[in-house]
Amino acid sequence: MEHVESLTKYVTHFADQLAFSGVEDVVISPGSRSTPLAMTMAEYEGLRHWVHLDERSAAFFALGIAKSKQKPVALVCTSGTAAANYYPAVVEAYYSRVPLIVLTADRPHELREVGAPQAINQIKMFGEYVLWYQDLALPEPNMHLYARRQAARAVEEATGERLGPVHLNLPFREPLIPDFQLDGLWREGAKPIPRSIASGAVPSHEQMDELVSEWKQKEKGVIVVGPQVDENLREAATQLAHRLGVPILADPLSQLRAGVHDKRNVIENYDALLKSELVREQLLPDYIIRFGAMPVSKAYLKWVRDLDVDHYIVDAEKSYREPAGVAAQFVWGDPVSFCERAASLLADEGKESEWLGHWQQINRMAKNLMLTEPDEDLNEGHAVVYLSETLPHDSSFFVGNSMPIRDVDSFFMGTPKDVQVMANRGANGIDGVVSTAIGVAATGRRTTLLLGDVSFFHDLNGLWMAKQHRIPLTIVCINNDGGGIFSYLPQVQHPDHFEQLFGTPVGIDFSKAVEMYGGIHSRVTSWSGYKEALRKSYESSGFTVIEVVTNREDHVAFHKSKWKSIEEAVLHGRDTDV
Repeated sequence: MEHVESLTKYVTHFADQLAFSGVEDVVISPGSRSTPLAMTMAEYEGLRHWVHLDERSAAFFALGIAKSKQKPVALVCTSGTAAANYYPAVVEAYYSRVPLIVLTADRPHELREVGAPQAINQIKMFGEYVLWYQDLALPEPNMHLYARRQAARAVEEATGERLGPVHLNLPFREPLIPDFQLDGLWREGAKPIPRSIASGAVPSHEQMDELVSEWKQKEKGVIVVGPQVDENLREAATQLAHRLGVPILADPLSQLRAGVHDKRNVIENYDALLKSELVREQLLPDYIIRFGAMPVSKAYLKWVRDLDVDHYIVDAEKSYREPAGVAAQFVWGDPVSFCERAASLLADEGKESEWLGHWQQINRMAKNLMLTEPDEDLNEGHAVVYLSETLPHDSSFFVGNSMPIRDVDSFFMGTPKDVQVMANRGANGIDGVVSTAIGVAATGRRTTLLLGDVSFFHDLNGLWMAKQHRIPLTIVCINNDGGGIFSYLPQVQHPDHFEQLFGTPVGIDFSKAVEMYGGIHSRVTSWSGYKEALRKSYESSGFTVIEVVTNREDHVAFHKSKWKSIEEAVLHGRDTDV
């Protein structure tokens, strides 16, 4: 009885502290050794629990909830290889700075490395991909305050100066069933541990004066906003750009292409413009200020590598996210505060410049060419254009990696609607995309997922959660029967091996899989069919999959034609010597 009482107080105070510290959701995968945690999380009214059979998918589902809510989410699994299935999502959370509280149950210390069943070495199993790790003590009498301290620190480590996953390994001895009829559980007998207070650093007034003075002496600046989730940066960055008189190259995940904020300085089509070497040679800035991670655009990466200009990289935490290899000055601090302080040192009325006007003009040229009405045959680019126009207000748009995110970069022209655009751009993998998007949708925002057929096949298990919880979701699957992005890479020049090793046709009838999980499937081959399928999908209360059938070779030709027409329009449309 003493063991059960110690166990129950330990896990109930642990769960209550998680909730007090800001955790709202916990995703549980079934297992025996995790029984104390699983039953406690399910019993506690202060936490919403989700149950997923597949740990790999469960971790990405939790990632999606955390990305959407911008709050930490807990994961619970049993011992053994169950925990190893979390690895891909933990890596993604680490690189994309998403707070996850990974709770792995374990055998007690005397059953480790002695051949006990379902016992592997879980000590620091996620290596450098967690911000903090702790192998917790076994539950003993009077350890409920210890349990609270560990839970409180886990949340603080995951949500502190740097966001990311943490791992707590919790060993339990049998019996494993807690007794919730005991006294002194939950918040009885111990006060919650309050959150620590921290404030984000910003440059000093002297440092900011020096930076702004440098920018004032130059005419041709560029602001770049990479993938980020803070919607407050919309107003702050656009105000700074207006006062400097410079363009903003806005990544599709920057949150600057959607919303009602002032978009006069926002250049959505910079990727299409910078694909031309001749156009790149005409666009030579004096300095670049980048906020956050590197943009998706490979054309931008090529451009900055060839520029001998001053680079300033503003990042919320101390890191060195500069894959272009340029000599950059890093500014670590809150990007919104940085923009506001810099803007306060500049003239209120803003600054008009020939440099900005040129960017705005060629951006309009590119936009008009990108929006040219297609013929009746479906193509992936205009499928994105129409989808972006159809997205509901106050919704989330999740984008798969490989070709879909690049098509969104090129063809998502912006919208006044409040649309949160998201993707797994930490490690940039194609795994877990369905599960992450369903996690986003589980928070209550109407969600649309755009992905390719290989990514869809890779994570079909994710659909189970949509079925179990009746989560409304629209999935647009671009089916070009394989890995479309490889058709743009040098591998395509080796036809003897290309299809088998890189093209990798999936050759699956997705309608059967969608039906198995209780979804509605439609396969479209025309614009009228595509538009009708989207309309019906947004009227549905369940999840629907719209399979858009395209051709890889046609897609490559379509892209090359667009880039060529944009290059010709820019080079011959006006004098670009600014």
